[in-house]
Amino acid sequence: MSSRTTTVLTVASLAAAGLIAYAVYFDYKRRNDGDFRKKLRKDKKRVEKIASSQVASETSSSGVSAAELVDALERLKKEEPPLGPAERENYFMSQVATGEQLASQGPAFNLPSALAFYRALRVYPSPVELMVIYEKTVPEAIFKLVIQMTQLDMYQKVQGYYNEFPPKSTNVSVKDIDGNKTAVVNQDFKKGDVIYKECPVVAALDADLQTTGTYCSHCLRLIESSIAIKSPQDPLSQTYCSKACQLDSKTQSHNLLFTTERPLPAEIPMELPPPEALERRRKAQTEYVEHLKKGGKAGPLLVGRFVARQINAETLKLVPGVTTEKPSYIDTDGDDYGLGDHIERLKYIDVPTVPEDHSLLANVLGAAVPDLNQFITDERMVILLGKMAYNAYGVSFGGGREDKPPSSERPEDQERTRTPYGTSRQIGSAFYTLSSYLTHSCEPSARPSFSGGTSELHLIANQDLKAGDELTVAFVDVVQHEGESVEDCRRRRRMELARGWRFACDCARCAREAEGQVDESKVEASVVQAEQAQAA
Repeated sequence: MSSRTTTVLTVASLAAAGLIAYAVYFDYKRRNDGDFRKKLRKDKKRVEKIASSQVASETSSSGVSAAELVDALERLKKEEPPLGPAERENYFMSQVATGEQLASQGPAFNLPSALAFYRALRVYPSPVELMVIYEKTVPEAIFKLVIQMTQLDMYQKVQGYYNEFPPKSTNVSVKDIDGNKTAVVNQDFKKGDVIYKECPVVAALDADLQTTGTYCSHCLRLIESSIAIKSPQDPLSQTYCSKACQLDSKTQSHNLLFTTERPLPAEIPMELPPPEALERRRKAQTEYVEHLKKGGKAGPLLVGRFVARQINAETLKLVPGVTTEKPSYIDTDGDDYGLGDHIERLKYIDVPTVPEDHSLLANVLGAAVPDLNQFITDERMVILLGKMAYNAYGVSFGGGREDKPPSSERPEDQERTRTPYGTSRQIGSAFYTLSSYLTHSCEPSARPSFSGGTSELHLIANQDLKAGDELTVAFVDVVQHEGESVEDCRRRRRMELARGWRFACDCARCAREAEGQVDESKVEASVVQAEQAQAA
């Protein structure tokens, strides 16, 4: 056995030994590792050339044409990799051995050898580590082919996302308009038509309603206390309108974050934790809940639930023979993308954070499953909080409530959501995959409605729409109220947008109402002030 093979298989054996315990984390890294993805994108121009039919006859320095590389990768992607940990380990070892044998037979076998090494890479738990080993042990010409295939695969996945999202059944597409990804309708709609309905990925009640028992903690439905389902041991004092909502909540995030029940799906083998491990888990959860209650904001809870739901989804993909149902939120038409792909393409803003936002959530994850805390880094926490801040919607019923306690924070630091009634009238916040692509206008072409009495968003046409028309909603209250001048209304809504989303609105209404006005300094200054506050 060659020294190269021995080195690679030694690392593989060590990783495979802990594959069951760390499957979620490592498979997530393979899909979402930022450093790994940056490394693979360094040669983007080369990837784009390979992907183009104009260079199909080009021959690489490895003696393999671009057309051959593309064809080989397409055939490889149709192969089903093994799912079980033991099967993955055996598959990995056999592919590395095959790659070594083919590499020794000369340049004519460079591509078959690279394909074998690439197959091994697809199932290895820590791809960055393996690429470092490949670079030192695999012949240079073959290593370059592995790199090119990895880059090409990633490029095709990135480019192909919007071919599958949103699903055709929504009658909506995401297009590039003025450099921004924006939702447009694919067919004509009449004023008042429901364009689509969308359930959230995650939702959270406002802090003052968490313990009242008047709304379902999962679907946000208004409920009577006499029929509410509660758990005395629940540290968040969650209340549910039905057993179905309680089960969905526990499965998607609650078991992992707030209970000592099994943190992963039943299909994943886990040893029964000792009493001291359960006590560590309770302590981590208690500290996390205290932090959430002290902060009183929805963002950290939305992020925690999002991360937990992502872990659940990624874990199920590792279970052999398990066919997962399509999630309740709007997903892609195919199965090649996950929550990580949805969230990473969305805009975000910098929001105030504290170290405990990350550390306490990481402690909860690590206490539930060893090393699961590495699933969430400090940088990723900041980004996820910023994405929730920019994209979350306020859920309200019948025009909203009037009893929300006023915030004691500065206007620049207050948490805001997209809602035409104003954040002060909402009962909770929710994050949606498709509706995150709706842009703001002070004369919106559509509006979010929660007429079903839950957090399911119904997008209603405000006007007749033609196929190709952009979908816009009001992020803030854009109604000119009694006693409010046109100028005051314009200033109010633009100030809200500047504080909450860091932009000065340039919609047609704002431009029309600006005629004859010259003082834009307050709004522009608020944008600058918000940016400076975040940088400080």
